[in-house]
Amino acid sequence: MPCSTIGYAAHSAEEPLKELKFERRSLRAKDVGIEIAYCGVCHTDLHMATNDWGMTDFPFVPGHEIVGRVAAVGPDAKKYKKGDLVAVGYFSDSCQSCDQCHRSHEQLCREGLVPTAGGPDRESGEPNKGGYSKYTVVKEDFVVRVPDGLDASRAAPLLCAGITTYSPLRKYSVGPGSRVGIIGIGGLGHMAVKLAAAMGARVTVLSRSSDKQDEASSLGADEFIVSEDEKAMKTAEASLDLIVDTVPVKHDVNPYIPLLDVDGTLCLVGHIGMLTEINTAGLVMGRKSISASPVGGIAQTQELLEFCAKKNVLPECEMIRMSYINDAFERLKKSDVRYRFVIDMSSFKEE
Repeated sequence: MPCSTIGYAAHSAEEPLKELKFERRSLRAKDVGIEIAYCGVCHTDLHMATNDWGMTDFPFVPGHEIVGRVAAVGPDAKKYKKGDLVAVGYFSDSCQSCDQCHRSHEQLCREGLVPTAGGPDRESGEPNKGGYSKYTVVKEDFVVRVPDGLDASRAAPLLCAGITTYSPLRKYSVGPGSRVGIIGIGGLGHMAVKLAAAMGARVTVLSRSSDKQDEASSLGADEFIVSEDEKAMKTAEASLDLIVDTVPVKHDVNPYIPLLDVDGTLCLVGHIGMLTEINTAGLVMGRKSISASPVGGIAQTQELLEFCAKKNVLPECEMIRMSYINDAFERLKKSDVRYRFVIDMSSFKEE
């Protein structure tokens, strides 16, 4: 039987989010039902709620950084049992049959991943409703376990901001001796700094002003460069092996290319869309690359959670009630958060 639940939804691009009662699907054979305890707030939630990308089906329930406890399991579900602490990230299904899925790169599924919030269910075609709700149903293969010792109240942003930055760090084999630059200190950037530092890299933060220098140091950065300071940028030429660019809007990457050493890579994880025209001379002469990366696969997401539990790496979070979400969205537009909002779903019981 379908399960009735409650959440917060955008009913149009112009309206604030408001309460919505709806039904989750009945448990399929390999599904798990999850009572949601916490859900992170991502900038993608805001983009989708306001239909910035022209692809939102309303009513839209945001949320793809989910932490909760298993409340029910389907008859063929074997990975989890009732009471297990689990998590769900940006996507909750894929074809599971293509070469990329077989390589545990479900995020690169040839048929397209299915977003946890708004993606079309592969069986019914109905748009998925996300984690701004009390309860959800997900195929067990797209659920990860929250390890003992990891603070559940701060774990939710790891399912998006964490894995988005962890994946390129792993792709480019970051470890002791690596020289990593991070452009921007926001939801993504602060996680990139923490993770790269925990991997043993020497971390340099690149920012337009010196305002966040102390913050960068507290997050684990070794160096801080103001990108508007031409002398400092000149001094830093050829000093980095990898630059993780977390800036979420169109910007000029040309000033950062000289900072890469030979065979270095600048990896984009924040911006989707057009960039300022790129001068390839510096790339060609230094055999440098510009790449991009989405989130990681399910196995890598589990690896991330284990790594964060072992190294005690957690995002900086501000806990909010569900009813505060529209205020949170307004603050998110102004980058007025250090560094991720997390919704405490128990607040539904109090409101």
